[in-house]
Amino acid sequence: MKPGKGYYYYAEKEGLLFVRPTTWINESGIAVSELILHFSLSFENILIILDDMDLPFGKLRMRNSGSAGGNKGLASVIYHLDSEDIPRLRIGIGKPEKGDAIDWVLSPFTEKEEEEINEIMESAKKAIFLWLMKI
Repeated sequence: MKPGKGYYYYAEKEGLLFVRPTTWINESGIAVSELILHFSLSFENILIILDDMDLPFGKLRMRNSGSAGGNKGLASVIYHLDSEDIPRLRIGIGKPEKGDAIDWVLSPFTEKEEEEINEIMESAKKAIFLWLMKI
């Protein structure tokens, strides 16, 4: 990974950019908007990948547009790009049975989740490849 021109790191391989914001997640729209400006990208050529507490653990959902659905990182991207027409891949992390949502998101996976994570990542990888074939 190498530093970008602003609030992100990126790696480039075979014409693809893999980007990681260096902002807080709730401010990731700053990094995405800078990335778009620097590389002259269009919204439909960007795929935002995010966790989603409203989806069961491991369930994937891909959409080309829509609201943030309560995800503050995606809300920041929508705000900074002034558009909901941004492709996204949501990866379910489930909701806590009790306790704070922030603690849930930041907590390590359970032993059972650890056993499932490789299969979930493979499914996410396939979803990303299918999306790439479309653009």
